[in-house]
Amino acid sequence: MVARRMVIGGAAGTGAAALLWGSGGGRAAAAGSGGRPSPLDQGAVDAETARLESRLIALRRDLHAHPEAPGKEYRTAGLVADALRAAGLAVTTGVGGNGVVGVLRGARPGRTVAYRADMDAVPPGGIVGGGQAVAHVCGHDIHTTVAVGVAQVLARLRRRLSGTAVFVFQPAEEALAGARAVLDAGVFERTGIEEIHALHCGPFPVGQFGVMPGYGLPGQDHAEVTLTGPDAPEAARRLAADIGALATVTPPQTPEALEGLVADLQVPDGPLARFVAVRAGVTEAAKVTVSYRCWPQERYVEVREDIRRLARGYAGAGVRFPGEPFPAMVCPEDDAHALARHLRRALGHDRDHDPVTTLHAAIPFSGEDFALYLDRVPGTYTFLGVRAPGAPVTSCYPHYPGFAPDERAIAVGVRAMAGWIAARNATSEDRQHGSARLPRMGA
Repeated sequence: MVARRMVIGGAAGTGAAALLWGSGGGRAAAAGSGGRPSPLDQGAVDAETARLESRLIALRRDLHAHPEAPGKEYRTAGLVADALRAAGLAVTTGVGGNGVVGVLRGARPGRTVAYRADMDAVPPGGIVGGGQAVAHVCGHDIHTTVAVGVAQVLARLRRRLSGTAVFVFQPAEEALAGARAVLDAGVFERTGIEEIHALHCGPFPVGQFGVMPGYGLPGQDHAEVTLTGPDAPEAARRLAADIGALATVTPPQTPEALEGLVADLQVPDGPLARFVAVRAGVTEAAKVTVSYRCWPQERYVEVREDIRRLARGYAGAGVRFPGEPFPAMVCPEDDAHALARHLRRALGHDRDHDPVTTLHAAIPFSGEDFALYLDRVPGTYTFLGVRAPGAPVTSCYPHYPGFAPDERAIAVGVRAMAGWIAARNATSEDRQHGSARLPRMGA
Protein backbone atom coordinates (compact mmCIF):
# COMPACT_ATOMS: atom_id res chain seq x y z
CA MET A 1 0.00 0.00 0.00
CA VAL A 2 3.02 2.31 -0.10
CA ALA A 3 2.61 1.89 -3.84
CA ARG A 4 -0.67 3.09 -5.37
CA ARG A 5 -2.15 -0.37 -4.97
CA MET A 6 -0.82 -3.87 -4.67
CA VAL A 7 -4.09 -5.71 -5.21
CA ILE A 8 -6.83 -4.21 -7.27
CA GLY A 9 -6.84 -1.68 -7.96
CA GLY A 10 6.77 8.05 -29.55
CA ALA A 11 3.63 8.28 -31.72
CA ALA A 12 2.54 5.24 -33.64
CA GLY A 13 2.51 5.42 -37.40
CA THR A 14 -0.71 6.32 -39.18
CA GLY A 15 -0.40 3.20 -41.32
CA ALA A 16 -1.17 0.94 -38.36
CA ALA A 17 -4.23 2.98 -37.46
CA ALA A 18 -5.48 2.92 -41.04
CA LEU A 19 -5.09 -0.85 -41.12
CA LEU A 20 -7.07 -1.18 -37.90
CA TRP A 21 -9.76 1.37 -38.50
CA GLY A 22 -10.10 2.03 -42.22
CA SER A 23 -11.47 5.36 -43.34
CA GLY A 24 -13.72 5.86 -40.32
CA GLY A 25 -16.71 6.66 -42.49
CA GLY A 26 -20.18 6.04 -41.13
CA ARG A 27 -22.43 3.29 -42.43
CA ALA A 28 -25.89 3.91 -43.79
CA ALA A 29 -28.36 4.43 -40.95
CA ALA A 30 -31.67 2.71 -40.56
CA ALA A 31 -34.44 5.08 -41.51
CA GLY A 32 -37.27 6.06 -39.21
CA SER A 33 -40.49 7.78 -40.16
CA GLY A 34 -40.09 10.40 -42.88
CA GLY A 35 -36.62 9.14 -43.76
CA ARG A 36 -35.07 10.39 -40.51
CA PRO A 37 -32.60 7.90 -39.03
CA SER A 38 -34.11 6.00 -36.12
CA PRO A 39 -32.51 6.22 -32.66
CA LEU A 40 -29.51 3.98 -32.20
CA ASP A 41 -30.40 0.53 -30.88
CA GLN A 42 -28.45 -2.32 -29.30
CA GLY A 43 -28.76 -4.53 -32.38
CA ALA A 44 -26.84 -2.02 -34.47
CA VAL A 45 -24.17 -1.76 -31.76
CA ASP A 46 -23.79 -5.53 -31.61
CA ALA A 47 -23.43 -5.82 -35.39
CA GLU A 48 -20.71 -3.17 -35.61
CA THR A 49 -18.87 -4.67 -32.64
CA ALA A 50 -18.80 -8.08 -34.31
CA ARG A 51 -17.22 -6.53 -37.41
CA LEU A 52 -14.47 -4.93 -35.33
CA GLU A 53 -13.70 -7.66 -32.80
CA SER A 54 -10.65 -9.20 -34.47
CA ARG A 55 -9.10 -5.79 -35.07
CA LEU A 56 -9.70 -4.80 -31.47
CA ILE A 57 -7.97 -7.94 -30.23
CA ALA A 58 -5.00 -7.10 -32.46
CA LEU A 59 -4.90 -3.60 -30.99
CA ARG A 60 -4.92 -4.94 -27.45
CA ARG A 61 -2.05 -7.28 -28.21
CA ASP A 62 -0.06 -4.40 -29.66
CA LEU A 63 -0.65 -2.27 -26.56
CA HIS A 64 0.14 -5.21 -24.28
CA ALA A 65 3.48 -5.74 -26.00
CA HIS A 66 4.46 -2.09 -25.49
CA PRO A 67 3.62 -1.15 -21.88
CA GLU A 68 4.44 2.39 -20.78
CA ALA A 69 4.83 3.68 -17.23
CA PRO A 70 2.62 6.39 -15.71
CA GLY A 71 3.39 9.70 -17.41
CA LYS A 72 5.32 7.94 -20.21
CA GLU A 73 2.39 6.86 -22.41
CA TYR A 74 3.80 8.38 -25.62
CA ARG A 75 3.37 5.50 -28.01
CA THR A 76 0.00 4.47 -26.57
CA ALA A 77 -1.33 8.01 -26.82
CA GLY A 78 -0.11 8.30 -30.41
CA LEU A 79 -1.83 5.08 -31.43
CA VAL A 80 -5.06 6.09 -29.71
CA ALA A 81 -5.05 9.54 -31.33
CA ASP A 82 -4.49 8.05 -34.79
CA ALA A 83 -7.33 5.57 -34.28
CA LEU A 84 -9.75 8.27 -33.15
CA ARG A 85 -8.86 10.57 -36.04
CA ALA A 86 -9.34 7.71 -38.49
CA ALA A 87 -12.80 7.21 -37.01
CA GLY A 88 -13.64 10.87 -37.63
CA LEU A 89 -13.49 12.22 -34.07
CA ALA A 90 -12.15 15.65 -33.16
CA VAL A 91 -8.96 14.84 -31.25
CA THR A 92 -6.88 16.79 -28.74
CA THR A 93 -3.55 15.40 -27.53
CA GLY A 94 -1.20 16.35 -24.72
CA VAL A 95 -4.08 16.69 -22.25
CA GLY A 96 -2.80 16.62 -18.68
CA GLY A 97 0.47 15.16 -19.94
CA ASN A 98 -0.08 12.37 -22.45
CA GLY A 99 -3.88 12.35 -22.29
CA VAL A 100 -6.00 12.14 -25.42
CA VAL A 101 -9.55 13.48 -25.73
CA GLY A 102 -11.78 12.55 -28.65
CA VAL A 103 -15.15 14.22 -29.29
CA LEU A 104 -17.86 12.57 -31.37
CA ARG A 105 -20.96 14.60 -32.21
CA GLY A 106 -24.06 12.66 -33.14
CA ALA A 107 -26.56 13.75 -35.77
CA ARG A 108 -29.43 13.97 -33.28
CA PRO A 109 -29.84 16.40 -30.37
CA GLY A 110 -28.92 15.06 -26.96
CA ARG A 111 -26.68 15.25 -23.96
CA THR A 112 -22.89 15.20 -23.48
CA VAL A 113 -21.62 12.00 -21.90
CA ALA A 114 -18.00 10.98 -21.33
CA TYR A 115 -16.25 7.65 -21.27
CA ARG A 116 -12.85 7.28 -19.63
CA ALA A 117 -10.04 4.79 -20.17
CA ASP A 118 -6.64 4.69 -18.44
CA MET A 119 -3.60 4.04 -20.64
CA ASP A 120 -0.60 3.47 -18.37
CA ALA A 121 0.93 0.17 -17.27
CA VAL A 122 2.02 -0.99 -13.82
CA PRO A 123 5.53 -0.13 -12.58
CA PRO A 124 7.56 -3.01 -11.11
CA GLY A 125 6.84 -1.93 -7.54
CA GLY A 126 3.10 -2.14 -8.12
CA ILE A 127 3.16 -5.80 -9.18
CA VAL A 128 2.27 -8.30 -6.44
CA GLY A 129 5.55 -9.80 -5.28
CA GLY A 130 7.53 -7.25 -7.28
CA GLY A 131 8.29 -7.22 -10.98
CA GLN A 132 11.25 -6.81 -13.29
CA ALA A 133 9.76 -4.24 -15.66
CA VAL A 134 6.69 -2.15 -16.43
CA ALA A 135 3.86 -4.47 -17.49
CA HIS A 136 0.19 -4.40 -18.44
CA VAL A 137 -0.97 -6.50 -15.49
CA CYS A 138 -3.84 -4.21 -14.48
CA GLY A 139 -5.83 -4.42 -17.70
CA HIS A 140 -5.36 -0.86 -18.91
CA ASP A 141 -4.57 -2.25 -22.36
CA ILE A 142 -8.05 -3.82 -22.27
CA HIS A 143 -9.58 -0.56 -21.01
CA THR A 144 -7.96 1.45 -23.79
CA THR A 145 -9.00 -1.07 -26.43
CA VAL A 146 -12.61 -1.14 -25.24
CA ALA A 147 -12.78 2.67 -25.30
CA VAL A 148 -11.36 2.84 -28.82
CA GLY A 149 -13.89 0.19 -29.85
CA VAL A 150 -16.78 2.14 -28.31
CA ALA A 151 -15.66 5.27 -30.15
CA GLN A 152 -15.37 3.37 -33.43
CA VAL A 153 -18.78 1.71 -33.11
CA LEU A 154 -20.55 4.96 -32.27
CA ALA A 155 -18.71 6.81 -35.03
CA ARG A 156 -19.98 4.30 -37.58
CA LEU A 157 -23.49 4.88 -36.25
CA ARG A 158 -23.24 8.61 -35.75
CA ARG A 159 -26.27 9.40 -37.95
CA ARG A 160 -28.35 7.61 -35.33
CA LEU A 161 -26.37 8.84 -32.32
CA SER A 162 -27.83 11.54 -30.08
CA GLY A 163 -25.79 14.22 -28.37
CA THR A 164 -22.03 14.21 -27.94
CA ALA A 165 -19.74 11.42 -26.71
CA VAL A 166 -16.44 12.53 -25.17
CA PHE A 167 -13.69 9.92 -24.86
CA VAL A 168 -11.08 10.65 -22.18
CA PHE A 169 -7.93 8.53 -22.49
CA GLN A 170 -6.17 9.31 -19.25
CA PRO A 171 -2.47 9.04 -18.37
CA ALA A 172 -0.89 8.27 -15.01
CA GLU A 173 -3.75 6.49 -13.27
CA GLU A 174 -1.35 4.16 -11.47
CA ALA A 175 0.26 7.22 -9.89
CA LEU A 176 -3.13 8.70 -8.93
CA ALA A 177 -2.12 11.81 -10.87
CA GLY A 178 -3.81 11.61 -14.27
CA ALA A 179 -7.39 12.46 -13.33
CA ARG A 180 -6.34 15.62 -11.53
CA ALA A 181 -4.23 16.65 -14.52
CA VAL A 182 -7.16 16.10 -16.90
CA LEU A 183 -9.47 18.13 -14.68
CA ASP A 184 -6.90 20.91 -14.34
CA ALA A 185 -6.67 21.02 -18.14
CA GLY A 186 -10.32 22.14 -18.22
CA VAL A 187 -11.68 19.20 -20.23
CA PHE A 188 -15.00 19.11 -18.41
CA GLU A 189 -15.60 22.84 -18.79
CA ARG A 190 -14.67 22.97 -22.48
CA THR A 191 -16.74 19.97 -23.52
CA GLY A 192 -19.68 20.37 -21.14
CA ILE A 193 -19.50 16.80 -19.79
CA GLU A 194 -22.66 15.98 -17.85
CA GLU A 195 -21.70 12.50 -16.66
CA ILE A 196 -18.83 10.02 -17.04
CA HIS A 197 -18.48 6.23 -17.16
CA ALA A 198 -15.70 3.64 -17.01
CA LEU A 199 -14.94 -0.08 -16.89
CA HIS A 200 -12.15 -1.88 -15.05
CA CYS A 201 -11.06 -5.49 -15.51
CA GLY A 202 -12.25 -7.65 -12.65
CA PRO A 203 -12.10 -11.27 -11.39
CA PHE A 204 -15.49 -12.30 -12.73
CA PRO A 205 -16.39 -14.64 -15.59
CA VAL A 206 -16.24 -13.23 -19.12
CA GLY A 207 -19.66 -11.84 -19.93
CA GLN A 208 -20.39 -10.75 -16.35
CA PHE A 209 -20.16 -7.23 -14.92
CA GLY A 210 -19.79 -6.15 -11.31
CA VAL A 211 -21.74 -3.03 -10.30
CA MET A 212 -21.11 -1.28 -6.99
CA PRO A 213 -24.15 0.80 -5.94
CA GLY A 214 -23.10 2.93 -2.99
CA TYR A 215 -19.65 1.32 -2.87
CA GLY A 216 -16.53 1.62 -5.01
CA LEU A 217 -12.89 1.84 -3.98
CA PRO A 218 -11.37 3.42 -0.89
CA GLY A 219 -9.16 6.45 -0.83
CA GLN A 220 -5.84 6.53 0.96
CA ASP A 221 -4.19 8.44 3.78
CA HIS A 222 -0.59 8.69 4.96
CA ALA A 223 1.11 9.45 8.26
CA GLU A 224 4.66 9.86 9.54
CA VAL A 225 5.75 9.44 13.15
CA THR A 226 9.26 10.54 14.11
CA LEU A 227 10.87 9.20 17.29
CA THR A 228 14.01 10.45 19.02
CA GLY A 229 16.41 9.20 21.68
CA PRO A 230 18.86 6.31 21.99
CA ASP A 231 16.11 3.68 21.81
CA ALA A 232 14.32 5.31 18.90
CA PRO A 233 14.90 2.46 16.38
CA GLU A 234 13.43 -0.16 18.71
CA ALA A 235 10.59 2.16 19.74
CA ALA A 236 9.80 2.80 16.08
CA ARG A 237 9.54 -0.93 15.42
CA ARG A 238 7.14 -1.38 18.34
CA LEU A 239 5.03 1.59 17.28
CA ALA A 240 4.86 0.32 13.69
CA ALA A 241 3.53 -3.00 15.02
CA ASP A 242 0.98 -1.18 17.20
CA ILE A 243 -0.27 0.87 14.24
CA GLY A 244 -0.32 -2.17 11.98
CA ALA A 245 -2.61 -3.88 14.49
CA LEU A 246 -5.32 -1.32 13.68
CA ALA A 247 -5.95 -3.24 10.46
CA THR A 248 -9.12 -5.30 10.26
CA VAL A 249 -8.14 -6.89 6.92
CA THR A 250 -4.84 -8.02 5.42
CA PRO A 251 -3.90 -8.70 1.78
CA PRO A 252 -4.64 -12.29 0.67
CA GLN A 253 -1.54 -14.47 0.63
CA THR A 254 -2.89 -17.51 -1.21
CA PRO A 255 -5.19 -18.12 -4.19
CA GLU A 256 -7.75 -19.56 -1.78
CA ALA A 257 -7.71 -16.36 0.27
CA LEU A 258 -8.05 -14.33 -2.91
CA GLU A 259 -11.08 -16.40 -3.93
CA GLY A 260 -12.49 -15.70 -0.48
CA LEU A 261 -11.98 -11.96 -0.95
CA VAL A 262 -13.89 -11.99 -4.24
CA ALA A 263 -16.73 -13.94 -2.61
CA ASP A 264 -16.88 -11.60 0.39
CA LEU A 265 -17.28 -8.58 -1.89
CA GLN A 266 -20.61 -9.98 -3.05
CA VAL A 267 -22.08 -10.54 0.44
CA PRO A 268 -24.55 -7.89 1.69
CA ASP A 269 -23.44 -6.56 5.09
CA GLY A 270 -20.54 -8.99 4.89
CA PRO A 271 -17.06 -8.93 6.44
CA LEU A 272 -15.83 -6.16 4.10
CA ALA A 273 -18.71 -3.72 4.60
CA ARG A 274 -16.40 -1.81 7.00
CA PHE A 275 -12.63 -2.14 7.18
CA VAL A 276 -9.25 -0.60 7.86
CA ALA A 277 -6.25 -1.78 5.84
CA VAL A 278 -2.88 -0.58 7.16
CA ARG A 279 0.74 -0.82 6.14
CA ALA A 280 3.37 0.54 8.55
CA GLY A 281 7.13 0.45 8.13
CA VAL A 282 10.26 1.91 9.70
CA THR A 283 12.97 3.93 7.95
CA GLU A 284 16.63 4.01 8.91
CA ALA A 285 16.03 7.34 10.64
CA ALA A 286 13.62 5.73 13.14
CA LYS A 287 10.62 7.20 11.36
CA VAL A 288 7.38 5.19 11.11
CA THR A 289 5.71 5.60 7.73
CA VAL A 290 2.05 4.65 7.50
CA SER A 291 -0.25 4.15 4.53
CA TYR A 292 -3.82 3.07 5.11
CA ARG A 293 -7.26 2.77 3.51
CA CYS A 294 -10.62 2.52 5.21
CA TRP A 295 -14.33 2.26 4.48
CA PRO A 296 -16.41 4.27 4.83
CA GLN A 297 -14.14 7.22 4.22
CA GLU A 298 -15.47 9.05 7.29
CA ARG A 299 -13.32 6.65 9.31
CA TYR A 300 -10.19 8.57 8.39
CA VAL A 301 -10.91 10.92 11.31
CA GLU A 302 -11.13 7.94 13.66
CA VAL A 303 -7.96 6.27 12.36
CA ARG A 304 -5.96 9.49 12.54
CA GLU A 305 -6.92 9.84 16.19
CA ASP A 306 -5.95 6.20 16.82
CA ILE A 307 -2.48 6.87 15.35
CA ARG A 308 -2.06 9.97 17.50
CA ARG A 309 -3.17 8.02 20.59
CA LEU A 310 -0.68 5.21 19.96
CA ALA A 311 2.12 7.72 19.32
CA ARG A 312 1.47 9.45 22.63
CA GLY A 313 2.63 6.24 24.32
CA TYR A 314 6.18 6.93 23.11
CA ALA A 315 8.12 9.85 24.58
CA GLY A 316 9.00 12.54 22.08
CA ALA A 317 7.01 11.05 19.19
CA GLY A 318 5.96 13.60 16.58
CA VAL A 319 3.03 12.81 14.28
CA ARG A 320 2.54 14.38 10.87
CA PHE A 321 -0.12 13.85 8.23
CA PRO A 322 1.36 15.18 4.94
CA GLY A 323 -1.99 16.17 3.46
CA GLU A 324 -5.68 15.43 3.21
CA PRO A 325 -6.64 11.82 2.42
CA PHE A 326 -7.12 10.97 -1.25
CA PRO A 327 -10.89 10.65 -1.64
CA ALA A 328 -12.75 7.38 -1.94
CA MET A 329 -14.53 6.54 -5.17
CA VAL A 330 -18.21 6.07 -4.33
CA CYS A 331 -20.53 4.89 -7.12
CA PRO A 332 -23.96 6.59 -7.03
CA GLU A 333 -26.57 3.96 -6.18
CA ASP A 334 -29.32 4.90 -8.63
CA ASP A 335 -26.88 5.16 -11.51
CA ALA A 336 -25.36 1.74 -10.82
CA HIS A 337 -28.82 0.18 -10.67
CA ALA A 338 -29.76 1.88 -13.96
CA LEU A 339 -26.66 0.42 -15.60
CA ALA A 340 -27.46 -3.04 -14.23
CA ARG A 341 -30.92 -2.87 -15.81
CA HIS A 342 -29.39 -1.78 -19.11
CA LEU A 343 -26.84 -4.60 -19.09
CA ARG A 344 -29.49 -7.20 -18.43
CA ARG A 345 -31.56 -5.91 -21.34
CA ALA A 346 -28.61 -5.57 -23.70
CA LEU A 347 -26.85 -8.85 -22.92
CA GLY A 348 -29.77 -11.07 -22.02
CA HIS A 349 -30.95 -12.27 -18.63
CA ASP A 350 -32.69 -15.43 -17.55
CA ARG A 351 -32.82 -17.83 -14.62
CA ASP A 352 -29.60 -19.55 -15.66
CA HIS A 353 -27.57 -16.51 -16.69
CA ASP A 354 -27.23 -13.09 -15.11
CA PRO A 355 -24.71 -10.74 -16.75
CA VAL A 356 -24.56 -8.63 -13.58
CA THR A 357 -23.31 -9.31 -10.08
CA THR A 358 -23.60 -6.71 -7.34
CA LEU A 359 -20.69 -5.87 -5.05
CA HIS A 360 -21.68 -4.91 -1.53
CA ALA A 361 -18.26 -3.77 -0.37
CA ALA A 362 -15.26 -1.78 -1.49
CA ILE A 363 -12.06 -3.65 -2.33
CA PRO A 364 -9.79 -2.89 0.66
CA PHE A 365 -6.44 -2.79 -1.13
CA SER A 366 -7.27 -0.68 -4.20
CA GLY A 367 -7.59 2.95 -5.16
CA GLU A 368 -8.79 4.84 -8.24
CA ASP A 369 -8.45 8.45 -9.28
CA PHE A 370 -11.75 8.12 -11.16
CA ALA A 371 -13.00 9.27 -7.75
CA LEU A 372 -12.13 12.84 -8.75
CA TYR A 373 -14.41 12.67 -11.78
CA LEU A 374 -17.32 11.31 -9.73
CA ASP A 375 -16.79 14.19 -7.31
CA ARG A 376 -17.47 16.50 -10.27
CA VAL A 377 -20.33 14.79 -12.17
CA PRO A 378 -22.50 11.65 -11.83
CA GLY A 379 -21.45 8.42 -13.49
CA THR A 380 -20.74 4.71 -13.20
CA TYR A 381 -17.66 2.58 -12.63
CA THR A 382 -18.10 -1.11 -13.27
CA PHE A 383 -15.97 -4.23 -13.29
CA LEU A 384 -15.69 -6.11 -16.59
CA GLY A 385 -15.29 -9.83 -16.04
CA VAL A 386 -12.12 -11.18 -17.69
CA ARG A 387 -11.84 -14.64 -16.12
CA ALA A 388 -11.59 -17.47 -18.63
CA PRO A 389 -13.45 -20.71 -17.83
CA GLY A 390 -11.37 -22.81 -15.46
CA ALA A 391 -8.64 -20.19 -15.10
CA PRO A 392 -7.08 -19.53 -11.67
CA VAL A 393 -8.15 -16.38 -9.86
CA THR A 394 -4.62 -14.94 -10.12
CA SER A 395 -5.00 -14.89 -13.91
CA CYS A 396 -7.85 -12.38 -13.76
CA TYR A 397 -7.05 -10.34 -10.65
CA PRO A 398 -5.21 -7.11 -11.52
CA HIS A 399 -1.62 -6.56 -10.40
CA TYR A 400 -0.77 -10.24 -10.13
CA PRO A 401 2.21 -11.18 -12.33
CA GLY A 402 0.20 -13.95 -14.02
CA PHE A 403 -2.61 -11.60 -15.06
CA ALA A 404 -3.93 -12.98 -18.37
CA PRO A 405 -7.44 -11.70 -19.16
CA ASP A 406 -9.69 -13.52 -21.60
CA GLU A 407 -9.74 -11.35 -24.71
CA ARG A 408 -13.36 -12.22 -25.45
CA ALA A 409 -14.17 -9.66 -22.77
CA ILE A 410 -13.19 -6.87 -25.18
CA ALA A 411 -16.22 -7.32 -27.43
CA VAL A 412 -18.48 -7.76 -24.41
CA GLY A 413 -17.23 -4.47 -22.99
CA VAL A 414 -17.64 -2.63 -26.29
CA ARG A 415 -21.21 -3.91 -26.79
CA ALA A 416 -22.18 -2.96 -23.25
CA MET A 417 -20.57 0.45 -23.11
CA ALA A 418 -21.42 1.60 -26.64
CA GLY A 419 -25.06 0.83 -25.96
CA TRP A 420 -24.91 2.46 -22.55
CA ILE A 421 -23.25 5.66 -23.77
CA ALA A 422 -25.73 5.94 -26.66
CA ALA A 423 -28.61 5.52 -24.21
CA ARG A 424 -27.20 8.10 -21.80
CA ASN A 425 -26.74 10.59 -24.67
CA ALA A 426 -30.34 10.27 -25.84
CA THR A 427 -32.87 13.06 -25.38
CA SER A 428 -36.19 12.47 -23.64
CA GLU A 429 -37.91 12.03 -27.01
CA ASP A 430 -35.45 9.40 -28.15
CA ARG A 431 -35.74 7.61 -24.81
CA GLN A 432 -39.48 7.34 -25.27
CA HIS A 433 -39.47 6.25 -28.92
CA GLY A 434 -36.14 4.45 -29.22
CA SER A 435 -35.10 1.06 -27.95
CA ALA A 436 -33.06 2.43 -25.04
CA ARG A 437 -35.61 3.53 -22.45
CA LEU A 438 -33.48 4.50 -19.50
CA PRO A 439 -34.01 7.04 -16.72
CA ARG A 440 -31.78 10.06 -16.40
CA MET A 441 -28.98 9.90 -13.89
CA GLY A 442 -30.31 9.81 -10.36
CA ALA A 443 -33.86 9.02 -11.46
